[in-house]
Amino acid sequence: MNNFNSILIANRGEIACRVIRTAKKLGYRTVAVYSDADAGAPHVQLADDAVRIGPGPVGESYLVPELILQAAVSSGAESIHPGYGFLSENAAFAEAVESAGLVFIGPTREAIDVMGNKAESKRRMIEAGVPCVPGYEGHDQSDKILLAEGLKIDLPLMVKAAAGGGGRGMRLVHDQADLANAIKLARAEAEGAFGSGELILEKAIIKPRHVEIQVFADTMGNTVHLGERDCSVQRRHQKVVEEAPCPVMTPELREKMGQSAIDAAKSVNYRGAGTVEFLLDDSGFFYFLEMNTRLQVEHPVTELITGLDLVALQISVAQGEPLGLSQTDINLEGHAIEVRLYTEDPSQDFLPASGPVDLWAPASGVGVRIDDGISSGQAISPFYDPMVAKVIGYGPTRETARLRLIGALKETVLFGTPNNKDFLIQCLEKQSFIDGAATTAFIAEEFSEADLAVAPVSFSDSAVAATLDLWLENKAHFQRSLLVSCELKNWTIASAMVSRKQYQFGDLTHDLSISPVNSSADTYHVTDATAEQSAVIQVVSIQDNMAVVLLDGVKLVAQFMWLKRGQMYCSIGGRGAFFKDLIILDGAVDEAVGGGRVIAPMHGLLLEVLVKPGDEVSKGQTLAVLEAMKMHYEIQAEIDGIVSEVTAVAGKQVAADDVLIEINESEDA
Repeated sequence: MNNFNSILIANRGEIACRVIRTAKKLGYRTVAVYSDADAGAPHVQLADDAVRIGPGPVGESYLVPELILQAAVSSGAESIHPGYGFLSENAAFAEAVESAGLVFIGPTREAIDVMGNKAESKRRMIEAGVPCVPGYEGHDQSDKILLAEGLKIDLPLMVKAAAGGGGRGMRLVHDQADLANAIKLARAEAEGAFGSGELILEKAIIKPRHVEIQVFADTMGNTVHLGERDCSVQRRHQKVVEEAPCPVMTPELREKMGQSAIDAAKSVNYRGAGTVEFLLDDSGFFYFLEMNTRLQVEHPVTELITGLDLVALQISVAQGEPLGLSQTDINLEGHAIEVRLYTEDPSQDFLPASGPVDLWAPASGVGVRIDDGISSGQAISPFYDPMVAKVIGYGPTRETARLRLIGALKETVLFGTPNNKDFLIQCLEKQSFIDGAATTAFIAEEFSEADLAVAPVSFSDSAVAATLDLWLENKAHFQRSLLVSCELKNWTIASAMVSRKQYQFGDLTHDLSISPVNSSADTYHVTDATAEQSAVIQVVSIQDNMAVVLLDGVKLVAQFMWLKRGQMYCSIGGRGAFFKDLIILDGAVDEAVGGGRVIAPMHGLLLEVLVKPGDEVSKGQTLAVLEAMKMHYEIQAEIDGIVSEVTAVAGKQVAADDVLIEINESEDA
C-alpha cells in the first residue's frame, strides 16, 4: 500500500477540474499547477492549493518535468495525476516521479515506453497475436527507406508520428508523388509536438469505425475491460463525437475485441486505466491502432454506462489496492454520447480560435453531464488545445441520449469566441448518425462547404436582438433619469419615436426600424424595408442573461449578453450571433482584409517564411507555416502576384490578423 493523502494534478482545464472533484470527494488534498496564462483559471480556484510553474507556452510550463516535480515537493504533494496530454504519456516523467519518492497515478515506465511509440507497440502487438494493420514500423528512419517502404504499401497510406497522438504528425497520402512532402511535414510536426520525428507507415483503412476498449488493471495482475466506445466522428484525426456502446457492436465482437485489448495490456504488465484503440471495417475485422496509457478524454461515456468513477479507480489502484472487479461484474446499461466543444471555426476549416469568454453558461438537467474548465471572463489562450468542455447526454436508449444531448447543446451558451456548437448539433441531426452508420469518413461525406458555412442570420433573430438592445438601452436611460417615466422615453411630442438599427453579416444586411406599440415600453413593431418583413415583438421577461419574448404571438427564449449600446450577443434556439449596430458606430464597417494582404489566421509561432519581396507567387501557394494549438498550418496565397513586402519573421510570435505578407496582384489575373 502506498498510503498517500495528497495529489498534485499535472494538468489544466477540464481534466484538471475533473480529477480535482473526485479527489476532493474522496478526501484527498489537491494541488493545482498553473502557467501565467492560467493564473485565474477554474482549476486553480477549485484546488486546495496551487503552484505557479512558469509562462504560458507549454514548453516553459506544463511540459517541463522539473517544474512539476518542484511544485510537488514545495507543496507537499505525495502523488501526481497527469490527466491526459502534456506529460501523461512521458515515460521519463513517470520514472522521475517515482524516483522522487512520489506515486505516479498511471502505468509503469515500461508500459508507457512501449505503447507510447507506435512502431514499438505495433511490433509488440504482433508478438502478442493482436490483429494489426500492414505497413512499415522499422528502426531505419531515413527518408530513403521510408520512401522505399511507402512504395510497397497499397494506396492510400498513412504517415504517422510514432510518438504521441491526438492527430498530430499524421498525413494521408493518395498519390506517391506526395509521399516525400507528407513525410517532411509529419516529421516536423511530430518533432515539434513530441520531441521525436520517428514515423511509421500504414495502409489506410478507408471508412472504418474507430472503436476503442477501456481496460483497467491492478498491480496484482487482474485485468478487465469496461466495454467499448465508438469514436468515429473525427476531424483532422481528432475525435469530435464519442459514444458508448458502439451502435454496431455485437456480444461476440465485444468479447473478441475486449480479449484482444486485455492481451495487449497484459503484454506490457499494465496497471491503471488504459485504452486500446482499433479500426473496425465493414466486414467485422478489427486492427490494433494504438494504446493510450492514460485516462481518455471520452471516459465519461464509459462512466455513465458502467456506473463507475474511473478517476476513483485510478487512485485506488495507485494506492496498491486490488481492482475489486471481475469481468462478470461489468454491466453496460443505457447509452451515452459525448461531444467535444472546441473554440474553433468550422467555416474556416476548423481553425482554432482564442480570445475572451464573455459568457459561459453550461446546460443542466436530467441525463446531462458537462465537464468543463472555463468560466465567464476567462481568456482562451493560443498556447493550449482549443477544447474547452465536454457535453454528454445519457439515457436508457441511444435516441434518448441523442435528443438530450441536442437539447443540452442548444441550452449551453458560449459567447465571445467562435466555437463548434452549431456544427455539433448538425452532426447529431444527420440521418447517418441517427442510424448509427457514421464512420471516420462521416464529416467528409456528410458536410459540404455550404453545411460548414456560417448560417445566415434570419430577420427574426435580428429583430429580437434589436428589440432587446433597445429595451436594455431604455432601461439604462431610465436608471439614469429616474424622474422620467420609461414609457415616455420612446415618444416625442408629436408621435412615437422610431429607432433604426443596422446589422451586417457578410453580404447580408438587416436595416431595421423599431417603434413602440401603444406607448408600451415592452412591445415593438419591427420592420426591415429591404427584406419587406415585419414583426411585433413583446418582451415578456428578462432575467440575468435570459429573455422571454413573443414574436407575432409565438414564444421564443433568447440567451443574450449586452456588452454596450449597439453591441450584443444573442442566441435563439441554440444558434447565436454577434449583433453590432453599424448606425451607432457611424456606419463604420471594419476594413476587409484579404486578397493581397496575407494575415495570421490566429495567434501562434511563425515557424517558416517561404517567400521574399520580389518573388512571384500563385494562388494556393504556401507562403508561411504557423504553429498554434499544437498544430502546423500552411498559410497560402489568395491571389496570383508579386510579393511586395514581408513583415513576417520566422521564430516570432504573431497575433491573429497581423499582416504578414503583402502581394501585388498580377495584372492579367
